[in-house]
Amino acid sequence: MPILSSHFLGLKTRTQRVDIAGGDSLLIRSLKDHQQYYDPHGAARRLGICSASWPLFGLIWPSSIHLAERLQQRPVKPEERILEIGCGLALPTLVGRRRGARITASDRHPMTRAFLEANARLNEIDTIKYRHGQWGWEGEVCVKDAGAEPLSARYDLILGSDLLYDRDAPAELAHFIDDHAQAAAEVWIIDPDRGHRPAFTREMARYGFELVEQERIEDAPEEDGERPYKGRLLRYMR
Repeated sequence: MPILSSHFLGLKTRTQRVDIAGGDSLLIRSLKDHQQYYDPHGAARRLGICSASWPLFGLIWPSSIHLAERLQQRPVKPEERILEIGCGLALPTLVGRRRGARITASDRHPMTRAFLEANARLNEIDTIKYRHGQWGWEGEVCVKDAGAEPLSARYDLILGSDLLYDRDAPAELAHFIDDHAQAAAEVWIIDPDRGHRPAFTREMARYGFELVEQERIEDAPEEDGERPYKGRLLRYMR
């Protein structure tokens, strides 16, 4: 499908088909201009989101595609509760919900929910549960700013992609996961070799999570000369 340009909520967007290995493709509306910034009422600022990081939620990230493909391959367990954290455009959540999984999406960005609901409609997927989830932030969170109620439940499987982006992330993320994981839980993190995996594994061990698998992920070289994706799926159990 060709990429279709349009506007959504006053933002420049594009809609394109994203292939998901092992399953049907997804139609995804994302930000067309990666430098966009739109925070007229200051909601993002009050949530600690600066202008440089503002558009990151609305981009299609390779790690998210790989995570969606792994969830596509996982048998659906009717009683299992799944949480995607830092979901952005939430491709794994869309795949999981389409297959009938009990999955909740979460993010800190005030516009994530609107894009998630729009993409669910594009793919004829039932309404998806969304909650505000933010780690490493000690400021007060207003529901009106966040666009959703805060996370409060605990989950059997927690998923995330490309979250270990700075040196503070391992400790903050591990603490957040512990807050929302069941006593016996599984965690999947896909990381594009950002260099903070060892520290994250140490932090997860503090909460009783053992690294049980590291799956190497490497795409074939791109025809246009761009560097292929390289990363790892980290799987922890408690």
